[in-house]
Amino acid sequence: MTTLNDSFEAIAQGRHRDPFKVLGPHAAQKNWVVRSWQPQAHQVELLDAEGRVLAALEKVHADGLYQARLPLPVVSYRLRLYEGENSRVIDDPYCFPSPLGDLDRHLMKEGSLSRLDRKLGANPMQMNDVDGVHFAVWAPAAARVSVIGGFNGWDGRRHPMRFHPGNGIWDIFIPGVVTGEYYKFELLDSSFGLLPHKADPFARFMEGSPGNASIVHQDQYRWQDDDWVGRRKARTTLDQPMSIYEVHLGSWRRQEHNRVLDYRQLADSLVGYVVDMAYTHIELLPVTEYPFDGSWGYQPVGLFAPTSRFGRPEGFKYLVDACHQQNIGVILDWVPAHFPRDDFGLAYFDGSHLYEHEDPRKGAHPDWGTLIFNYGRPEVANYLLASATFWIEEYHIDALRVDAVASMLYLDYSRAAGEWLPNPYGGNENTSMFMRLGP
Repeated sequence: MTTLNDSFEAIAQGRHRDPFKVLGPHAAQKNWVVRSWQPQAHQVELLDAEGRVLAALEKVHADGLYQARLPLPVVSYRLRLYEGENSRVIDDPYCFPSPLGDLDRHLMKEGSLSRLDRKLGANPMQMNDVDGVHFAVWAPAAARVSVIGGFNGWDGRRHPMRFHPGNGIWDIFIPGVVTGEYYKFELLDSSFGLLPHKADPFARFMEGSPGNASIVHQDQYRWQDDDWVGRRKARTTLDQPMSIYEVHLGSWRRQEHNRVLDYRQLADSLVGYVVDMAYTHIELLPVTEYPFDGSWGYQPVGLFAPTSRFGRPEGFKYLVDACHQQNIGVILDWVPAHFPRDDFGLAYFDGSHLYEHEDPRKGAHPDWGTLIFNYGRPEVANYLLASATFWIEEYHIDALRVDAVASMLYLDYSRAAGEWLPNPYGGNENTSMFMRLGP
């Protein structure tokens, strides 16, 4: 039987599977209790909404677990933390409910939520009149998942997340986190082994190489392409002439000292060149974030983030906008066929083969040394379809050119006899992809 002291010890060690059962406000026999894990503080006070002290929290574990007992329920409170000679007031993440509703969780499990990025990843929002960021990630095999960043000293014990066993989602709302914050996910596998820190699969912005942190991002870009969008369908019918200029943004033109142009500089020079050459469309080699320059973007780790090599997401929107204002359609090379093995990416994400097939005859690409998405898993198919939808809706992309389609369609692609597994009907067609990604 697990005792309260056992729970305190598990929280202190960062090994508790359900921290929301211990931290935050809870009914306790004839009174209420509020607990907070603050290892960096030497004193913690409980404040009411007006800032008055309700109670001083008692340290109930030497490593920094504090607790206060109250005769009445606490509806709204804040915490004052004394750290060295300074103090600060915070809102307690463990007093906020999850913003994920029953329908959200059902659709995630089913793999049918079209804008999955609005529920998973890092989404700035306001809860109970408090500004912060809601973090959510899919990691069903993990024993514990935490958000780490500069806001908590990159300490995985500080913000362990809530687990939703019905669909494998972990989430937490962290008050006070703002756009621009760097963050990662810290995961323990099913045996409580520490995994390499992971970038957010739904990050909208990522740190440039050699770093690999995700960045909380939200912008208020104001599009100027209403005319193009309003008439796009008529302009892009297949019976109209098309002339497509394919370009890799990193090598089209360089600045002094061989520096790449950023998105806004490309908008000022590349778009004019395309217009002068009478092209109707521009096709961009992948801009989804990628770790290895030599891949030219064809080994992505961030299917929701424009690469930071050329600037910020707003800059990429500016480039697309500039194309549309000059009546140039934008096609984006999009790579759902595979992903690299980098430790911070999708590979072995939660200590299991989550995004990729476990069997290397299905899950490992023999030519490129990459891993192949498990299209038969609803959540993985949803992840990819949500990415496609995201680029079209969020970035006004006009069309996607899907890369390496043959490697997705055929199980024996680039494999000799005995190196691949047939489908249930004995053929080489990837039937799981047809069922999940087909019309």
